[in-house]
Amino acid sequence: MPATTYRPLRLFIDVGLWLLTVAITLLGLAALTFFIGRILPIDPVLSIVGEKALPEVYQRVYLELGLDKPLWQQFFDYVMKLLRGDFGTSFSTSRPVLTDLLNFFPATLELSTIGLLIGVALGVPMGVASAYWHEKWPDHVIRIIGLVGYSVPVFWLGLVGLFVFYYLLDWVAGPGQLDVFYVGVVDRITGMILIDSALAGEWDIFWNAVSHMILPALLLGYYSLAYISRMTRSVMLDQLSREYVLTARLKGASEFRVVMGHALRNAAIPLVTVIALSYGGLLEGSVLIETIFSWPGIGNYIYSSLFAADMNAVLGGTLLVGIVFVLLNMLSDVLYRVLDPRSRELAK
Repeated sequence: MPATTYRPLRLFIDVGLWLLTVAITLLGLAALTFFIGRILPIDPVLSIVGEKALPEVYQRVYLELGLDKPLWQQFFDYVMKLLRGDFGTSFSTSRPVLTDLLNFFPATLELSTIGLLIGVALGVPMGVASAYWHEKWPDHVIRIIGLVGYSVPVFWLGLVGLFVFYYLLDWVAGPGQLDVFYVGVVDRITGMILIDSALAGEWDIFWNAVSHMILPALLLGYYSLAYISRMTRSVMLDQLSREYVLTARLKGASEFRVVMGHALRNAAIPLVTVIALSYGGLLEGSVLIETIFSWPGIGNYIYSSLFAADMNAVLGGTLLVGIVFVLLNMLSDVLYRVLDPRSRELAK
């Protein structure tokens, strides 16, 4: 029987195995966040009824939350609700957690995406330059820039940035997504203020949003740049030492063609995974930046919920970040197969 007969069956098995892996990963993430939330010394009943509640009121809410059941049964009930799209209700906002996540996540996605674009636009060329001028002064300068971005806490950079560029120089707007008198003027379509204000033709609001976004986006971009430039340098050093690069140079190819046309093209394959992981890291690590800049995103939501002992919101936010991370990994796998001809050959 020809091999092509088995391709649909093999594709079906691959997709099934991938779905099983994703399901196990998400179940493990849900279990981890759920049990950590339960063993923390936080009483979810007190966060709802308050410390001055009568004992009978406390007991009624305790039973309504199902806290009298064994932990495994509480987790089972929680997973069943998740499968129905029910993340519970936030005690802080009195809204369904899913509604809150849909409201807050677009702001994080917008900020992280711009930060990633800055990181890629600067980090990849810097990594290439660092590898090309290996152990020369450009390499040392770029490595120091990357080391500072990777080792200095981002919250400290955020505070310094606000003090210098907002308070002293007045070059950028302060914390928040918009000035107070612009809040609520633009109708919410995507939840991303730059896109919504542009669609509405409100260019004053658009530029005001840019002024608020530029500093936190640059800081996230700098954090991403540090990681991407270091990984690009490492991959490019490996590619530039290969025999095909020497062969291209012996054939008289220009240095630009050797580096950008040959070495960087092959380095782009592992860099896809690096950039995808960096994107996930920005979505996950934007908590501190959003807190410092009062950015109305998912990181600020999780932070506020944690301090309010709102565990439904914390669990929902954590699961959402985990799901996005899994999807980004899936996207990087697909791109890896598209870019790498060896993966396509193995799949046949």
